Amino acid sequence: MFRNQYDTDVTTWSPAGRLFQVEYAMEAVKQGSAAIGLRSKTHVVLACVNKSNSELSSHQKKIFKVDNHIGVAIAGLTADGRVLSRYMRSECINYNYTYESPLPVGRLVVQLADKAQVCTQRSWKRPYGVGLLVAGLDELGAHLYYNCPSGNYFEYQAFAIGSRSQAAKTYLERRFENFKASSREDLIKDALIATRESLQGEKLRSSVCTVAVVGVGESFHILDQETVQQFIDTFEIVKEDEVPPAEPQPATEQDAATDQGSGADQGGAGDQVASPMDI
Repeated sequence: MFRNQYDTDVTTWSPAGRLFQVEYAMEAVKQGSAAIGLRSKTHVVLACVNKSNSELSSHQKKIFKVDNHIGVAIAGLTADGRVLSRYMRSECINYNYTYESPLPVGRLVVQLADKAQVCTQRSWKRPYGVGLLVAGLDELGAHLYYNCPSGNYFEYQAFAIGSRSQAAKTYLERRFENFKASSREDLIKDALIATRESLQGEKLRSSVCTVAVVGVGESFHILDQETVQQFIDTFEIVKEDEVPPAEPQPATEQDAATDQGSGADQGGAGDQVASPMDI
């Protein structure tokens, strides 16, 4: 993308019918570290890649608890995600205080999308540069939503956002038909494998990823590093190229003699076949 005369503010339309400031905000989501979500009938699992600015700093928090039945994973500007998660907490508290029941996930997602849409229609505001994967459980079952900076929202069976998320989405697209009937442990396994795909060469460890779960009889919580590492070790989630190749067995003299005998028996038929050096 490049600067042009139609991107000075968010309310200026281009002749092609585009709002460049909104597209720039969506591009900021693609630059953030990867976040992954997948759901079954009873559980939703969120996973994200921990990225630090340097070896001397800690990573920024990418998964936030909103309520006992709702949590979010973000990709993009962490500061914007922190503000929106605090807004979601306030909405849940107010609804619970008024109606004495948990806020339905779909209603919260719509309110969040309306808040994001206002920023695309006011010249003195800017769009939020963050995408949110909202995981929740209510009377209708488990839900996974993606909220976009443009104000759109979509419900998914599984989805991945952020940088290098295409490899994770490819894996999820191959496996999503099995997610609906998956158990909690299988969902965590698939989430870790999808996270590994987004690392592209870096070894998967509990220190480079965060995993959170919400489900029936289980409030939203983030798994500690020891538990995540146990899952990684149990499922043996390693790259195929990390397994050392088997050393070839040296041929014995008896095998060599057998090969010579079989070659002599074939006679003239062997002369018509190209030798390995000719291929």
